[in-house]
Amino acid sequence: MNATIRPYRDNDLDALYDVCVRTADRGDDLTGALADPLLPGHLYAAPYGVLEPESAFVVEDAAGVGGYIVGTTDTAAFEERLEAEWLPALRGRYPGGSGGGDADTMYIALLHHPPRQDVAIVADYPAHLHIDLLPRVQGLGLGRRLIERFCAEMQHRGVAGVHFGVHPLNHRALAFYNHVGFAELSTDGGAVVLGRRFA
Repeated sequence: MNATIRPYRDNDLDALYDVCVRTADRGDDLTGALADPLLPGHLYAAPYGVLEPESAFVVEDAAGVGGYIVGTTDTAAFEERLEAEWLPALRGRYPGGSGGGDADTMYIALLHHPPRQDVAIVADYPAHLHIDLLPRVQGLGLGRRLIERFCAEMQHRGVAGVHFGVHPLNHRALAFYNHVGFAELSTDGGAVVLGRRFA
């Protein structure tokens, strides 16, 4: 199967939402558990495509977009942009405490109270990323290529390091990221934070 990696385009936004919900359950599909399947994408994919498209790349094959890596060069500044430009409209659309089920309610709570990244980690690893691949494009080396493409872009822009979180029970992913140069920085119970320095 031929698949290519290319920069994100504005018309890829729907695909970001689709891939995000179909991988939201530690790599598995969460669509059936959500009344609103857009919720994961509102948090973990779409804002990057809208607010920092130059830091987003997608995997595309004959069936369309099958994966992505999105992120930001500056986590602290991006969090401020989320508060100013992204979250207010969503909070109006999804009032606190609303939701069609437990999963919806959890995501809506995160829209109203998004976690802030640890300032000590951000100081040394100012960039962060999210990466997701659908099963049809897994096992082809594309995850590694996406990571390297993103990291090369961060280095080109003079970023000192990048971090992201992984579910602590996702042992396969943790082993993969260790293999491609990420080290464990912290564990807060909800996620293992991994980082990679460039300078």
